[in-house]
Amino acid sequence: MDIIPRSNVVHKLEKRSLLIAINCIAGLSIFFFGYDQGMMGGVNGAVDYYDTTMKFGHQDPTTGAPVIDNTLLQGGIVSIYYLGTLIGCLIGGWFGDRYGRIKTIGLGAGWAVIGATLQTSAQNHTWMICARLVNGWGTGMLNAIVPVWATETAEHKSRGQFVAIEFTLNIFGVVVAYWIEYGAAFYKGGTGEFTWRFPIAFQIAPLLLLFAICWLFPESPRWLVKVGREEEARYILGRLRGETGEDVGKAEAEFQDIRNIAELERKTAKTQSYISMLFGIGSGKLHTGRRVQLVIWLQIMQEWIGIAGVTIFAPTIFRTAGIPNAQVQWISGLNTITYMFATLICVFTLDRIGRRWTLYWGSVVQGISMFLAGGLSTAGLQHPAGSALARGYSSGAVAMIFLFTATFGATWLTVPWLYPAEIFPLEVRAKGNAWGVVGWSIGNGWLTLILPVIFKALEQKTYYIFGVANIITLPMVYCLYPESNQRTLEEMNLLFASDSIWNWEAEKNFAILKEQNPELVQAAQRGNSVIDPETGLPKSGRQGSVSRNMSLDVNALTHHEDAYEEKQTFKHG
Repeated sequence: MDIIPRSNVVHKLEKRSLLIAINCIAGLSIFFFGYDQGMMGGVNGAVDYYDTTMKFGHQDPTTGAPVIDNTLLQGGIVSIYYLGTLIGCLIGGWFGDRYGRIKTIGLGAGWAVIGATLQTSAQNHTWMICARLVNGWGTGMLNAIVPVWATETAEHKSRGQFVAIEFTLNIFGVVVAYWIEYGAAFYKGGTGEFTWRFPIAFQIAPLLLLFAICWLFPESPRWLVKVGREEEARYILGRLRGETGEDVGKAEAEFQDIRNIAELERKTAKTQSYISMLFGIGSGKLHTGRRVQLVIWLQIMQEWIGIAGVTIFAPTIFRTAGIPNAQVQWISGLNTITYMFATLICVFTLDRIGRRWTLYWGSVVQGISMFLAGGLSTAGLQHPAGSALARGYSSGAVAMIFLFTATFGATWLTVPWLYPAEIFPLEVRAKGNAWGVVGWSIGNGWLTLILPVIFKALEQKTYYIFGVANIITLPMVYCLYPESNQRTLEEMNLLFASDSIWNWEAEKNFAILKEQNPELVQAAQRGNSVIDPETGLPKSGRQGSVSRNMSLDVNALTHHEDAYEEKQTFKHG
């Protein structure tokens, strides 16, 4: 394949080794994302940062804890980043669908380096706000495109596992951020600017590495089919799936699926702008408007169930639980380690129990832990500080925070990022995933802006809000979110073709369409080869899609004999 540069790893690696290499690069981007989020928890607690440079608080002379005088400014510096990610993801989604996944990764990494450099050198809060906005643009681009690239190259049977591994690295980034800040706090007593500037600057290293090596990796074969570069797409799919032994026909079958679904999408949808996607204008049976609403609200609820507060304001949360200031930072760091190891549960369960059941059990345990954390914190604060009862209740509250964080890592961390990358049509997949990042940006930005105010007004009672949010997610997921597990990306258009918003109607409609459109649900998936054993050539040919009239309308094919004849035509090619 002379079109693809010889330096590309696709020529040297294949099958699982190639998928692992792709996963490592995607994981590097997700590591930066986690580090960038976890970093602000420690930065907000650095004396030189909040007192001398940003001037939104002062240090309590007795306890040494930060006293925030301007909670709106503190929250604004944190939350402006999410305005940046919102803008960046929309740019990244458009750029990714137009120019490809790899170029978007390179652009996002380069832009984030500029933002990180500006943050490191910030001299006042105005500078810092602008720097975080720029940094958010780069992060938004990466978040919009990396999950898409990862899901488009992975096999549908292990897609969840690969993305879950990436989010283990995401929380590893949070862990690294916390412990770097913990160590930096001992430098010159933790009073100098190094305490917060070095942790911010550290994120430049993985970004530079990502920018340098992303060009050596293969483009998404699905994007290549979409833009007409089918020869490259077929070669890359062959390297990803294998071409010998029991793998014969696997890549060709998937390639034919992709070509057929790309043709169907072009016939079904008339417009693909962000506005038309949001309102479902011209999308026909693809129902992109519904999909956009689903991913936006899934990401918003991911933040409102409590993790945004725990990640960014962990030190504040532990102080409200009665933990002495001297112990707050290392307990926060220990919590992130538990968080990271808990993500490994998702690696082994997500493709077995599915997306919906993963969210169910997560919401139940998280809701219980938030209500208990609120009650135990309240009980602890009603007793004299340092007393045995106060310590006991406070320890219980901290245990509930640890339980919440671990459960979130095993459940809700991964699914809201995986689901948007799975369910959108190929024509607008990057834009669709960008809408998920919009939801994450709204949820995070809104929450981090008002959380300092909420914590100041409600203190430990804030946990009850998070508990209620977890309860709300149960009927929401049950009624509105179809299962994407063990289904190919090409099957998603059939899954969302129903005119009803309810999950059970979508499943009924999917079963009918699956029978009516065998071209879109891969003959090889049923154990039937699409390769002629005598010639070694594809049975369906590579000169065009199957000639029958594919449709996402269950009423399009009503005559049983015609449907049977069309299946036979496809089968014997």
